[in-house]
Formats: sequence, structure tokens, C-alpha cells
Amino acid sequence: MPRKAKKNRRYINLPSRKGPLPFSDAVLIGDTLYLSGRIGLDPETGEVPDDMEVELRLLLDGFDAVLKQAGMNMDDLVWVQVYAPDVSLWERFNVAYLKRFSKELPARAFLGSGPLFKGGRFELMGIAVKREKALKRSVRRKTARRKR
Repeated sequence: MPRKAKKNRRYINLPSRKGPLPFSDAVLIGDTLYLSGRIGLDPETGEVPDDMEVELRLLLDGFDAVLKQAGMNMDDLVWVQVYAPDVSLWERFNVAYLKRFSKELPARAFLGSGPLFKGGRFELMGIAVKREKALKRSVRRKTARRKR
């Protein structure tokens, strides 16, 4: 792998991560963050809570924590994929999910799946692109066009 590609890549793992796992929580390449799939596990027990609302909160809090490690937030997400063994839970997921955004929503797929790790009801993965630099580039382009 070329040196530049190695320098441009940052592997992100939450400090609360327990034990060696065969993947990173996310990989940051330039301004783009690739987030691994995650489920809502109770940090004390390492299990999926019985209460679905608690599971959703833990899932979204964990996703948000990974984004924060990369200097991003939920509004930087551009693509999200949700897996659920029971697609009838779509609306319950949406109630918790929509509360996490203040701006436009990312593109998304909600897919039926087989059983998830530890009996999770949802698994979430996504891609985020840091907005700040994208907005600065857009302003620079507009300014350059006006000067022509």
C-alpha cells in the first residue's frame, strides 16, 4: 500500500470496546468515515437489553460515540443501512432514529435479516462525510466562479 494511503487512513475504536474483535468500529479515510455494523448492547452485561427502547438508545448512542471520535455527528451521515430480523419494527426504529438528526436525513435502507448477533433487534452501519470541509469547498467554488 502506498505511504500516502496509509497516512490518510485512521482506525477508530471506542475506549469502552471490550476484548479483541475482528473489526474496527470505523475507518476514517480523508473526510469519509465508514462505520461498522453495531447493535445496542448493554455496556455492563454485554447483552441486548430486554427493553427495545433501551436497546435503540444504546445502539444510537454507540453510533454517535464513534462519529464523535472522528470529529463528526449524526448530521454528517450520508448513507445508513439498518438490518432487522423483524421488519414490522420499522416504525419503532424510526421514532428513535429521527430524534437524532437536526438537518437533512441520510440515504437509508431498512432490510429484513436473519438473526442478529446476541439476539439484537437492529444492526446499524453507515458512511459519514464531514460537512465542514465540504461546505468550505462549495463556498470556494462559488467564489472562484464569480471571479471568472
